[in-house]
Amino acid sequence: MPLFTILTLFPDALEAYLDVGVVGTALHKGLLDVHCVDFRDWTRDRHRTVDDRPFGGGPGMVLKPEPVVECVEWLEAKYGTHRRLVLDPAGRPFRQADAEALANEPRTLLMCGRYEGFDARIYAELDLEPVSIGDFVLAGGELAALTIVEATARLVPGVLGDARSAVEDSFADGETVDHEHYTRPRVWRGREVPDVLLQGDHQRIAAWRAAQAAERTKARGDADRATPSKPGRNP
Repeated sequence: MPLFTILTLFPDALEAYLDVGVVGTALHKGLLDVHCVDFRDWTRDRHRTVDDRPFGGGPGMVLKPEPVVECVEWLEAKYGTHRRLVLDPAGRPFRQADAEALANEPRTLLMCGRYEGFDARIYAELDLEPVSIGDFVLAGGELAALTIVEATARLVPGVLGDARSAVEDSFADGETVDHEHYTRPRVWRGREVPDVLLQGDHQRIAAWRAAQAAERTKARGDADRATPSKPGRNP
């Protein structure tokens, strides 16, 4: 059973989401375990200080190394060594293949930064893997951590009602986008379900879906190439 340990200053904010949907199903079935840990508990001053001003000046505050590293050391002494990921604007993009890999990891650590991020020495001390979920800015890594947990949870055997959902989804092969889906009613506001889906010819349906997926994948690639890239990547 995969274990995710999320280091965050706001564990209560994550608990409600973890209790519903795919992740909630995985937890209730005992197929996944998620611990939310507040690294503020490893501070030593009366104000429970986790951040300080950056050396060299500049805006914002930086998360201090002592409480973060001591928290991780305590966690791993109790639960065992984790694969250590940190949600970081400079991290490599998190892909479907990463979710597939984490579904087979016994323990994964997800570190959620705030303010101007973590003191750089934490990265070296803990040998962290920086990852990002996209080129946009959030206030912290919590939403990104939930994204990674959910992307992984649905790949754990037994979580989804139909295992084909994960196998046939977008990016299951690393790059192809899923085809369009339709349900009842057959006609809605003058828009009809494609006729090929109504004839019961599964060979034709499979061919249509494959062509659809290829067309949508190409359109997505064309849109990506047409969008100017900008520096910076979000947690």
